Amino acid sequence: MQKGASRDEGRPPPARRVFGIETEFGVTCASTRGGPPPLDADQAARELFEPVVQRGRSSNVFTRSGGRLYLDVGSHPEYATAECDRLEDLLAQDRAGELVMADLADQATSRLSRAGVDGRVHLLKTNSDTQGNGFGCHENYLVHRRSSFLDEVRALVPHLVTRQLLVGSGHILPAAGGAPARYVLSQRADQVWETVSSATTRARPMVNTRDEPLARAEDYRRVHVIVGDSNIAQGSTLLKVASVDLLLDYLESGGDLSDLALADPVRAVRDTCRDLTGGALLERDMGGTITAREVQEEHLRRVRSHVQYHRDLTGLQAAALDLWERGLQAVAAGDPDLVADELDWAAKLRLLTRLTERLGTDLSDPRAARLALAYHDVSATAGLRDRLEASGALRCYVDREACQAAVDTPPATTRAHLRGRAVALAEDTRQDLTVDWVSLRLDDGSLPVISLRDPFASADERVDALMAEMESRSGRLSAGV
Repeated sequence: MQKGASRDEGRPPPARRVFGIETEFGVTCASTRGGPPPLDADQAARELFEPVVQRGRSSNVFTRSGGRLYLDVGSHPEYATAECDRLEDLLAQDRAGELVMADLADQATSRLSRAGVDGRVHLLKTNSDTQGNGFGCHENYLVHRRSSFLDEVRALVPHLVTRQLLVGSGHILPAAGGAPARYVLSQRADQVWETVSSATTRARPMVNTRDEPLARAEDYRRVHVIVGDSNIAQGSTLLKVASVDLLLDYLESGGDLSDLALADPVRAVRDTCRDLTGGALLERDMGGTITAREVQEEHLRRVRSHVQYHRDLTGLQAAALDLWERGLQAVAAGDPDLVADELDWAAKLRLLTRLTERLGTDLSDPRAARLALAYHDVSATAGLRDRLEASGALRCYVDREACQAAVDTPPATTRAHLRGRAVALAEDTRQDLTVDWVSLRLDDGSLPVISLRDPFASADERVDALMAEMESRSGRLSAGV
């Protein structure tokens, strides 16, 4: 280095990567008087989506935010965020999905009340129900198409196995075989059976490798992570996505994680889940053992070394690295309260501990299960999140105003900006527009289909022309022409 030169001179800015989150919500309709549920889950889901179907003639629609709202297989309400390349946008878009779902639930409850039905519809941002059915929270990360794709995906597996020490949402494991109910780190850990596979539901893997980039296939692939928990705390969502983003940057820059490969990742993900100290011993593929906490510490060390010399960081990337370190310190010290205002598993454990100590009971008490569900209820009336954030018990990295704005406003720096603007105009002018992740088309076929294969492009003359035509048509209709 030239004498007197800054290490930062000539370094590239933070790398752009498109990422997003798909969340399947649990839905239930509970009696307000303590009786049996007036609607089953399928009926509640259909009631929930009634205004969506009325507005868009479908239960699968794209929204003004650029995201997708739909009923997935099994009547799971699902919200997929728009493409984001900024962590601020991702946090706001993820919360916007919760706000959309909460509003639909409130509308459904009001309709039931007017019809004389005793029921309240609840949306739960969780990963399992009382019958043991699982539903997911999937992460998507765009990467450049390279021959080393599968090697890089496999290199991520030890991180995905052990990151639940930090970003698991916490779970009460029911009493079984004479063992009492206990608190574990993750709801999703017991729902995966493979590491890397093209399957999604049958023999569910940690990473789905189906080659569906939703972008220029010659340039990109998509890393589709399906082992993560749904998160309520913004800190957990931030760390979950930022850590994978930074590890991918490390791998794409020539970094190596192969020495941390695990002999049996499926067994390791379950062992890690049940040890809140991070001390679960995991067998290494190269022989010997390593603790779950040590895996995370080594990943953090390598990412820090990489960004120190090769990357500048955004403010939220730096905050995520700080939280990563403090979270591991809290685990090592056996003191979850150190991060209980930022990470879900610690926040929920604190609430449950206070409840059981006050009542002189344990986690098998039904009131503990109800509290755990309330933590994941996204409605303002039944859920705890709003009150926890208002009191400072849960930290906000992005304020409520930004999250509310994201309900109708797409990210400004990705393809979602084009999609969201077109959807908004079509809704406002009542014109039929067919939309998916990579295309826009007026249903009357008067204009060619617009293919949007560049997820980083937030401007496009073809979309401008489409919107000009839609505005012109609207004007002619208003004038009676």
